Amino acid sequence: MNHRHILLSIFERMLQVYGPRKWWPAKTRFEVIVGAILTQNVSWKNVQIAINKLQKNGLLNLESMLSAETGKVAENIRSSRYYNQKAWRLKGFCQHVKERYNGSLDALFNNDMEILREELLGLKGIGKETADSILLYAGQKPTFVSDAYTKRFLDRFGLMDGNAGYDQIRNYFMQNLPTDVYIYNEYHALIDHHCHRICKVQPDCSSCSMKIIGEKLNCQFPEQAKQGSPG
Repeated sequence: MNHRHILLSIFERMLQVYGPRKWWPAKTRFEVIVGAILTQNVSWKNVQIAINKLQKNGLLNLESMLSAETGKVAENIRSSRYYNQKAWRLKGFCQHVKERYNGSLDALFNNDMEILREELLGLKGIGKETADSILLYAGQKPTFVSDAYTKRFLDRFGLMDGNAGYDQIRNYFMQNLPTDVYIYNEYHALIDHHCHRICKVQPDCSSCSMKIIGEKLNCQFPEQAKQGSPG
């Protein structure tokens, strides 16, 4: 099985059907970082409410957030769930950048990607998906972001077992795709869009625009999906 050919064919088909997803929707790198931290365990709609409130109250920049009381930050991000915990995480990230990089995101992202990834993973409350989102969408670093949608998608195409771990999935894409920030960005966004609309826990196979390419590639497809796949 030529995994590179399969992945690129899937990518081209999804891009043709859905168009560019224009992800991550943000005006600044700091806004991307805030969104990546806030979106843990909550819908993007609720994250956007929190971001808009931070913007309105002048807290959507590193210095202002760092100088604000944690309780004030928490109140502004109440819509994002676990807002007290996330306020501490945001403040912790800002403090780290202030102490180690004199508050400069340019200096932060000037690091080697894998070294910076380990550094981010060492910060309280930043897991692998969040770290890779920050690296890819804020830092323009060539790393692939995986999530539950990605796992479901690969499982239903018969490309990886549904029990594959995060790093296994990340490495699969990075080893079988060109090292390209645009492709990694768009691919992750397209998978999430497709799984949100069509390839759900209970898939809508009759409306699946990916069916034709799946048949051509002899892939396992949603009719054979495990109905209990993670969602």
